[in-house]
Amino acid sequence: MAKPLTDSEKRKQISVRGIAGLGDVAEVRKSFNRHLHFTLVKDRNVATPRDYFFALAHTVRDHLVGRWIRTQQHYYERDPKRIYYLSLEFYMGRTLQNTMVNLGLQNACDEAIYQLGLDLEELEEIEEDAGLGNGGLGRLAACFLDSMATLGLAAYGYGIRYEFGIFNQKIVNGWQVEEADDWLRYGNPWEKARPEYMLPVHFYGRVEHTPEGVRWLDTQVVLAMPYDTPVPGYRNNTVNTMRLWSAKAPNDFKLHDFNVGGYIEAVLDRNLAENISRVLYPNDNFFEGKELRLKQEYFVVAATLQDIIRRFKSSKFGCRDPVRTCFETFSDKVAIQLNDTHPALAIPELMRILVDVEKVDWDKAWEITKKTCAYTNHTVLPEALERWPVSMFEKLLPRHLEIIYAINQRHLDHVASLFPGDVDRLRRMSVIEEGDCKRINMAHLCVIGSHAVNGVARIHSEIVKQSVFKDFYELEPEKFQNKTNGITPRRWLLLCNPGLADTIVEKIGEGFLTDLSQLKKLLPLVNDEALIRDVAKVKQENKLKFSAFLEKEYKVKINPSSMFDVHVKRIHEYKRQLLNCLHIITLYNRIKKDPTKAFVPRTVMIGGKAAPGYHMAKMIIKLVTSIGNVVNHDPVVGDRLKVIFLENYRVSLAEKVIPAADLSQQISTAGTEASGTGNMKFMLNGALTIGTMDGANVEMAEEAGAENLFIFGMRVEDVEALDRKGYNAREYYDRLPELKQAVDQISSGFFSPKDPDCFRDIVNMLLNHDRFKVFADYEAYVACQAQVDQLYRNPREWTKKVIRNIACSGKFSSDRTITEYARDIWGVEPSDLQIPPPNLPKD
Repeated sequence: MAKPLTDSEKRKQISVRGIAGLGDVAEVRKSFNRHLHFTLVKDRNVATPRDYFFALAHTVRDHLVGRWIRTQQHYYERDPKRIYYLSLEFYMGRTLQNTMVNLGLQNACDEAIYQLGLDLEELEEIEEDAGLGNGGLGRLAACFLDSMATLGLAAYGYGIRYEFGIFNQKIVNGWQVEEADDWLRYGNPWEKARPEYMLPVHFYGRVEHTPEGVRWLDTQVVLAMPYDTPVPGYRNNTVNTMRLWSAKAPNDFKLHDFNVGGYIEAVLDRNLAENISRVLYPNDNFFEGKELRLKQEYFVVAATLQDIIRRFKSSKFGCRDPVRTCFETFSDKVAIQLNDTHPALAIPELMRILVDVEKVDWDKAWEITKKTCAYTNHTVLPEALERWPVSMFEKLLPRHLEIIYAINQRHLDHVASLFPGDVDRLRRMSVIEEGDCKRINMAHLCVIGSHAVNGVARIHSEIVKQSVFKDFYELEPEKFQNKTNGITPRRWLLLCNPGLADTIVEKIGEGFLTDLSQLKKLLPLVNDEALIRDVAKVKQENKLKFSAFLEKEYKVKINPSSMFDVHVKRIHEYKRQLLNCLHIITLYNRIKKDPTKAFVPRTVMIGGKAAPGYHMAKMIIKLVTSIGNVVNHDPVVGDRLKVIFLENYRVSLAEKVIPAADLSQQISTAGTEASGTGNMKFMLNGALTIGTMDGANVEMAEEAGAENLFIFGMRVEDVEALDRKGYNAREYYDRLPELKQAVDQISSGFFSPKDPDCFRDIVNMLLNHDRFKVFADYEAYVACQAQVDQLYRNPREWTKKVIRNIACSGKFSSDRTITEYARDIWGVEPSDLQIPPPNLPKD
């Protein structure tokens, strides 16, 4: 087979990567050499690949800075309404290539680096991922930042600069082992510390009520140091800011407790304060209730709100007071979006500032707070909902506890006036949950304190209204909205799949990159022989490239003409990696039973991290690796079936595997996955989906036609009916011989001969207390997978379905999602106004 073009050769043919004008190339070379010289001039004379990476990063960063300053100047002069996206996670991945793409510098850099005898792709691989998120929620925040900049919104992402992000996953003897993610070890070329904006954050202490007002006294102070990262829009010269806070002890920390001779101990104790921004909590869809996590949540909120109010007061327009003390216009100038309940303390904190500090009366302050805040719900799983013990608040945030009690009292008085005598409704709707341990329900606080509440896919938003927040929906139906998630087509098509992007550009131009709905123009071309050939060719090249990567990194040799069946996401029982395992075992047993039969060859790839404390998730990883050990070394199977666990799944690995996938697995129990966004990335990159009617899969099927996805299994109504009837796993186990065989093999130690008892917890769960009803969907799933095989045997029909999927994926751009947030929640209009670049005059 002909050796595929290198990405570098391909990029040169691709217009959407920017024209490599001779001037640009010379300019990049000059800048690169200057940066390299000043890097090396320090004390070395031999450049390492890392030196080259930093020289390039600083070269690209130079192109951002002028636009960044000009954008912020532009906002200061126009004083638009500002959007503040508050999130405890921003899963950004790598920044270099994304910045080159959005600035239109990629071809110039490629050519300049090539002329210097270096390989751009090799340098890109040196960059660490910024892994400041767990999965979907954190990656969504990153896509939203890209879209807000591209749509010209005056938006800011606010979060925590974790010293250690999501752990690196190593697989040792088939088990997950965690390693600290020291991502800042070599420095971060994209951030700028802003010590001049450092702010105090208070903890503990006591509350004093005086005639002059309320005072929060004797607190411990931690300083919040901001680090700013530029967020460039796609070729519109807009550069927004992501501001991440780092915790710093004040210089007098613990020293005023002058315990004589305790000076050394006092300085060492600075670590206690600075631990606040040390590490990201690695739980996805699970609430742990640790005090350090509550500190993190208040830390980001308290620092951010001071910053928001400083910017509001110092802006040119609005109230005429020399020092703006009038907050009447606050919600006309400020929108705060809460990414899940993690930043929920923004509600009582804004109330505290308005009432205690700015002396606004309570009702006015509450009106301002509600008009300013909006809340996005990300999950309906009860174990994920934040319910903080009142006792923890009492100690850590005593004033906020009082404010929450006052908010709740007024809220319950209102409910009681509408539903007299309905005490059960009051109990259900209270922010305070009574019981042996009184708790604060943060989701209830968010719903009460926001003017808009949204789910993240249509089916999820309906569940939110009909079950999770049913009582609140009955009270204020107008407050509840849907905003179906999306992904940025810059990173998730142009950057990660240049071959496919170019094939599309050849047919319909490049307008789709900022208006993904234009992909619909591919629909009339679904029978175009040249397009069918090119789409299939790009997929094959991506598969060859990923095969080479797997061979280099993991020493596994795979068959690139096999179907790449990919299941990558966090490991969780509700995502049902176990259902996939049962299918793999079933395929294996079928090959063993009839070795001469023609089977469609598959390479099944499963990847994802398990929360370190989640025993069952870690067992699932061990099961996948154990199945792989048996299947991959069975000579009867040959290369018809391979099982690979993709170690350390993260943004930069997703960018490699998604363009190479043929089949995308989205198989959560109906009603459990709020939206999913990986599903959208696979659809846009030419994989077909096997999935349940859950999350955004429902809307994907609606857009592309259900016949162009492989939909199987129970719908939400079926799951509810089965719950009423009572789910009995044994019924399926007894009725389905292939299921029984697979379960018995897991149980008997067929996949763990050295430890036959290894998987008893899994089998026991599946048979006796499986909340996610794996067996109930097994039969439909295996039958659906047979249809997948059937279609894969016909490459032309397969590719036509792929083209239909790509053509119908336009709805799932985060540009569309953000446009809806802007209009329906924030009350701003996106603008396609180009800010003039730094080398041109302003007007």
